[in-house]
Amino acid sequence: MEITAELVKALRSKTNAGMMDCKKALKETGGDLEKATAYLRQKGLAVAHKRADRATSEGAVYAHLAPNHHSGVLLEVNCESDFVAKTPAFVEFGARLTEHLATTAVLSVEELLSQPSPQPPGLSMSEYLNEVIAKTGESIRVRHFTRYGGDGLVAAYIHHGGKIGVLLELSGAPATPEVLAAAKDLAMQVAATNPLAVARDDLNPDLVAQETAIFQAQAKESGKPEKIIERMVAGRLEKFYKEVCLLEQPFVKNPDLTVTQFLKEVGEQLGEKELKVRRFTRYQVGA
Repeated sequence: MEITAELVKALRSKTNAGMMDCKKALKETGGDLEKATAYLRQKGLAVAHKRADRATSEGAVYAHLAPNHHSGVLLEVNCESDFVAKTPAFVEFGARLTEHLATTAVLSVEELLSQPSPQPPGLSMSEYLNEVIAKTGESIRVRHFTRYGGDGLVAAYIHHGGKIGVLLELSGAPATPEVLAAAKDLAMQVAATNPLAVARDDLNPDLVAQETAIFQAQAKESGKPEKIIERMVAGRLEKFYKEVCLLEQPFVKNPDLTVTQFLKEVGEQLGEKELKVRRFTRYQVGA
């Protein structure tokens, strides 16, 4: 059977595979469009298996917010090179997965990849992933995702071309333009300063104990009396809290205020009792 340009174009339109791959698939299957489609998908699966063990330290973070800002999703997808992370096939894959997560209740990456793919139709998300792997020629991995939802207000921020992404939730917050802007500012702050927790009570006790032990050892080297050493350790712990706890950090847009003071100021301006940061998630590609 003659492999016409129209037939190749039809297969390319259906699978989004390269022209030469489409032509080869049609030759291998005697010009049968359905068999050629299956052939390309099998090829994608084989390529995926071949590249599965390659390192994936590049990629991008994607975010999707509900129109009412009461829910949101943050997703990280990894690949081998920054070049592939910017290709249309990779970007579209990440965006579609994020949109799908926003409308489903899946709890794991494995469950997500078993879901049917809205586009292209007739595929699972796993098969769609294999097609993108075949198209880009690189190993691609869906690393993790976080979903927020409830009665809070959710904001998102993507920084540095998708290299860092943040999802942040405020409680006691009406979805006014002022509060949305404040939430976005705080998400930007998390992206820039990489705090470890919202407040000091949220810090891992083991981490606090470790830092305390380091500060005690450093202070003892000074040879000062025990009471002074205790004050030195306490002072260094306070500095540590101000660096790693979001609420105690200086607000990046006005360092004269802490984040706590900034939230109080915004709340007072809006006649609200108090705005609170409930939680945040920060993804950094490769970290």
